[in-house]
Amino acid sequence: MAPWDPEQTIGNLIDKQSTAFIGSVDADGFPNLKAMLAPRRREGIGQFWFSTNTSSRRVSQYRANPKAAIYFVDRRFFRGVMLRGRMEVCEDAATKESIWLDGDTQYYPLGVTDHDYCVLHFTAETGRYYSNFTSKDFQV
Repeated sequence: MAPWDPEQTIGNLIDKQSTAFIGSVDADGFPNLKAMLAPRRREGIGQFWFSTNTSSRRVSQYRANPKAAIYFVDRRFFRGVMLRGRMEVCEDAATKESIWLDGDTQYYPLGVTDHDYCVLHFTAETGRYYSNFTSKDFQV
């Protein structure tokens, strides 16, 4: 049996999902979760970029405390992965342009320079994968 390759196994799971769940910590220290569209870009299983509104609650929470988690679930096979790490709020032109899509003006009418458009950049540190009644912890 081939050794477990988290990069391939988890990457394949992530690429098939249309929804991601992101977690932040609020001012009272409680976890907050939110469903998001799948990341616009990923590099391996360590770097993810999401588009969002600068005015969102999550953005203010990440600015105050960058500790974060993201979760992807494959409902068909009841397996999933949680990645823990840090979320950075990016408002620089290069990062915003790098994940901008033509239809984004429906969310951000002023285009890529809209002040209410920013990018959440997640950097994973550790993870936990669940499949077949077994969980595996791993370093990213």
